[in-house]
Amino acid sequence: MGKKAVIAGHICLDVIPQVDHHFDLIPGRLYEVGAPLMATGGAVSNTGIAMHILGIPVTLMGKIGDDSFGQTILQLVRDRARGLEKGFVIDRQASTSYTVVINIPGIDRIFLHSPGANAVYAADDVNYESVKTAALFHFGYPSFMASTYANGARELVDMYRRAKACGATTSLDPGMPDANGPAGQVDWPLVLRELLPSVDIFMPSADELLFLLEPVNFGKGDDLNPEDLSRLGAKMLDRGVGIAAIKLGKRGLYLRTGSIARLQKLGGACPDNLESWANRELWFPIFKEDVFKGATGAGDTTIAGFLASLLRSLSPEEAGTFACAVGACNVEAPDALGGIRTWQETQARIQQGWAKIPFRVNGKGWRQNQSLFWHGPNDNQ
Repeated sequence: MGKKAVIAGHICLDVIPQVDHHFDLIPGRLYEVGAPLMATGGAVSNTGIAMHILGIPVTLMGKIGDDSFGQTILQLVRDRARGLEKGFVIDRQASTSYTVVINIPGIDRIFLHSPGANAVYAADDVNYESVKTAALFHFGYPSFMASTYANGARELVDMYRRAKACGATTSLDPGMPDANGPAGQVDWPLVLRELLPSVDIFMPSADELLFLLEPVNFGKGDDLNPEDLSRLGAKMLDRGVGIAAIKLGKRGLYLRTGSIARLQKLGGACPDNLESWANRELWFPIFKEDVFKGATGAGDTTIAGFLASLLRSLSPEEAGTFACAVGACNVEAPDALGGIRTWQETQARIQQGWAKIPFRVNGKGWRQNQSLFWHGPNDNQ
């Protein structure tokens, strides 16, 4: 059995109506749609179960209510593998979180979300005895979970310090705060200064990172140039992160890593060849999907591909490539997990010449290799 991972955080039930044609949502109108797809959602499901499909032994940790939606989540997870549902906490005072995902062809997704039990998930809900036996601890979507970001995110900071003390490599997917809600009022730049020294791997999307780290530039995620990425990568490393990645959607995945001295502190998921991981700056293109059916969970499953690669001690070049491959598999199904293939199947698809979508990087010191990804000016190789 390989290195184990604990995947904790946000869990919900996704209700995805089948929509096969475009329409504009107008108040007072009724729109006929197809049968609903009921699937588990949130980072615990999207990242954790994707890693399970990729062959990584995982323990899932989340909080649900004692209601029909909670029972549906337990059954869906149990159907994947009996026993995979045992790490969930059942809160009889809370409702189960759910999301209605509206995928109208031609426009970006619309989410109607109820936080439910996720809002009361706290540091003590993590089973640290399980974390002690794992190589990796990953937490997803604290910005959707009120208890974790309340009071200057004290619960989140405490959780990561405790997980790091267990010897695990710690990983964080922050999620996008609601700018008009309580999470949007948190002083996230201050929180990151206290939190990130305990975070080994930080993998936000571009706009998530700008909201959290450079709020004055929020909304410019699609327009980040190479110099912007290098600056943001350096900022994450300066705040204590060992491995930083920025998810750029159709523009691929940017990766920046710290020094050997920092990487030596990674913990249980530390890769075998630290020299190949130290002081790297890479930018990976996405793969061309066979058919696009939806991007629900694309970022989460990209993270799953990256973390699975790290746990298998692949090189950063291989890890970034594999992460983008898993993300491309994701968009070939309307839900987060329907398109995910096994480790062997995904590797075979890459090795058989799966086409990438190349792009130009017009930045000083950037150079492209034969695999169509780019080496940045801060890349030691």
